Formats: sequence, C-alpha cells, structure tokens
Amino acid sequence: MKTDIPRQQIHAFEDLAVFRKAYKISLEIHQVSLKFPRIEQMNGLAQQMRRASKGICANLAEGFGKQSISTAEFKRYVLIAMGSADEMRVWIRYALDLKYIEQPTWQRWKKEYQDIAKMLNGLHKSWS
Repeated sequence: MKTDIPRQQIHAFEDLAVFRKAYKISLEIHQVSLKFPRIEQMNGLAQQMRRASKGICANLAEGFGKQSISTAEFKRYVLIAMGSADEMRVWIRYALDLKYIEQPTWQRWKKEYQDIAKMLNGLHKSWS
C-alpha cells in the first residue's frame, strides 16, 4: 500500500495521504455519530468517537507544524495519532455491539482504521 508522496514534495499536512484518509473518515464518523441516542452525545460514545477520529487529523497537523524545528516532535505526534487510530477500533466495536451501526459499516471502518494505523506506522518509520 502506497503511504504517501515523497517527503520533499510534502509542504503541508494536507499533502499527507494519511491525513486525507483520516479526515475523510472522521467526517463520516461525525455524521453517523450524530444519529446515536441522546445519552451517547455528550461525554458518551458518540463524543468519544468524534474526538478520537478528529484527533488523528489534529495531531498530524500539529506535529507537522513543529517538524521544521524538531523531527522527533513530529514523530511523537504521529505516535499519538496512531494511538487514536487504535482507539477508534475499540469505539467502533462498541458502536457495533450496541447496535448503533451495522456489521458492514463496522467492517469497513475497521479496515479503514487498520489502514490508517499502517500508514501512520510507515510515516513514523520513514520520517527522519
């Protein structure tokens, strides 16, 4: 799986393929989670899912902003984003088991977050 364009062609966090992929699914997660029961909206599962899915994007953006000063700092933010991708796999399992999403949605989202985690791992390893 191709993870990104060559580093010398990356001028902004939006150039990162993993950012674009994570952003796209975070929009879907946001829209779907708004349909969860009211009890899940504030500090519940819906809120956790929105926070973690957006956190991947936010950490990539924040880390990229600091990468010109510290490569290590960027890589630290990539690791945090990786943790959020794994966290999302837990939240979507809850959403499935609580019957807030259907099996096909869960399978697709699970694969998306596995792919995002792999891409983040590749980005972490390649960024030096």
